[in-house]
Amino acid sequence: MKILLFGISKDIVGASSLLINDGKKNPTTVKELKQFISNKYPEFNTLSSLAIAVNSNYAEDTTLLQEEDEIAIIPPVSGG
Repeated sequence: MKILLFGISKDIVGASSLLINDGKKNPTTVKELKQFISNKYPEFNTLSSLAIAVNSNYAEDTTLLQEEDEIAIIPPVSGG
């Protein structure tokens, strides 16, 4: 399962993508993915919000994930 990272999420992980390959333990929902990422990278817990996109659509926590999905982490955005 490949996750694309943007903004501060890229800085936290130190790469522009993250490969999750835990076999049978891969996250199956967006909620599980958020928990997995927060456990592996505790700095994610300090973000005010975190959106997940699956196949170019914002996803709810209950959205099911498939190995072939395009998954992106979209952190809070600020600008002027």
